[in-house]
Amino acid sequence: MLDQNIFLITDEKEQIRIDKLLAEKFASKSRSYFQYLIENGSVLVNSKKVKKRFSPKMNDEIEIFFQALPDISLKAQNIPLDIIFEDEHILAINKPSNMVVHPASGNWDNTFVNALLYYFKDLIYEKTDIRPGIVHRLDKDTTGVLIAAKTTQAHQKLIELFKNRQMQKTYLAITLNTPKDQIINLPIARHKIKRKEMAISQGGKEAISEIKLLKNNNKLSFIEISPKTGRTHQIRVHLKHINCPILGDETYGNKSVNKHFKVDRQLLHAHSLKFNHPITQKAITITAPINENFKKFIEILS
Repeated sequence: MLDQNIFLITDEKEQIRIDKLLAEKFASKSRSYFQYLIENGSVLVNSKKVKKRFSPKMNDEIEIFFQALPDISLKAQNIPLDIIFEDEHILAINKPSNMVVHPASGNWDNTFVNALLYYFKDLIYEKTDIRPGIVHRLDKDTTGVLIAAKTTQAHQKLIELFKNRQMQKTYLAITLNTPKDQIINLPIARHKIKRKEMAISQGGKEAISEIKLLKNNNKLSFIEISPKTGRTHQIRVHLKHINCPILGDETYGNKSVNKHFKVDRQLLHAHSLKFNHPITQKAITITAPINENFKKFIEILS
């Protein structure tokens, strides 16, 4: 039988994200644990399912059905990591394509988290936390700079840097057609029909991407993108909107063109992160080299 808890929101708790609110109220559980419950419909507000970003209002009734996490037991796995930066506080890798960042439905192992636990055996985390060390994400098929925290202090401060837009992010991509140098400022929300996709929506959250054209021919372009915000699938959705989807993108791209160029994974690369070190405050830039497949297309455009 599931352990159930029901309570009402008081005014001092109003307008706090529900995952954060629950983690504060039940200190023995982690925020990621409540995110898991929310995603699986085990947290109801006024008898309705909500999303983890939902902020309850005064007198809303919160109903929680506590349950055990899937038996994933976050096992450490000896998965090779291409480490491009490391000190006692943080670690950064050049993430390969086809690597999932953290365990989730359909990918409970062979993730970056499993590799991180093997590499850094002293990583401290709660048993209910399925994302230890993780401070940001890259899509499964996006390559490039991926940072993890090795200490609790670094973890908190890195999350703040991303939240406060103090991470200067630069991506590289091969796209169809020729985008102009521009700043795209178009809000993004969950697609109304295709729930696993995102879309431009006037009711969505602010999303800003700056695009710079580096090379092009009459079919493809090599571009640099600097996202100023961090919405899910932001770069891919923005480029699709201007009719310059990423080559190899099976979701937002052109499948016939992908097939023509024999590309089955999106050519999107998180090239660099520039920020002040979360502990030392020293300015730092971490850059991830591009892979051979990506280089091949840049050479075609040379």
